[in-house]
Amino acid sequence: MEPKVSIIMGSTSDLGVMEAAAKIMDEFEIPFEINALSAHRTPEEVEKFAKGAKARGIKVIIAGAGMAAHLPGVIAAMTPLPVIGVPIRASLDGMDALLAIAQMPPGIPVATVAINGAQNAGILAVQMISLGDAEMAEKMVKFKENLKSKIVKANQDLSEVKFKFKTN
Repeated sequence: MEPKVSIIMGSTSDLGVMEAAAKIMDEFEIPFEINALSAHRTPEEVEKFAKGAKARGIKVIIAGAGMAAHLPGVIAAMTPLPVIGVPIRASLDGMDALLAIAQMPPGIPVATVAINGAQNAGILAVQMISLGDAEMAEKMVKFKENLKSKIVKANQDLSEVKFKFKTN
């Protein structure tokens, strides 16, 4: 089994957030790898990873980082693959990471999700892969339908909640 998605984090302390992307990969049965690489502490390894990812069959990279959060942008600068950045709430409520990831210069885009939004990063990666995979696209349609049915059920459950002045 060869990975199609690479989940990278700046530190293993980010695993609590980034595992949400891994769970999406498992749910959609997409082979993935998960590693810790630091743009500041292991720059040579980041460069080797980024420059070699496409040749190894990786289709999408999900990169999470907190504070200065340079990892997603550094990776995006060295690969033609799409990079999805996950700002990690580490300091300043994650705003520093969000801005560091979202404010990329022209020509080096990083798709950026919400602070600690690794689940959405995983879903976005699946959607990207779905563009060239009809079976995966169908799984995504079913996933979205399931989201809709959860809200419909939640609304039905709310009809059972009683309040003195509730009218529905």
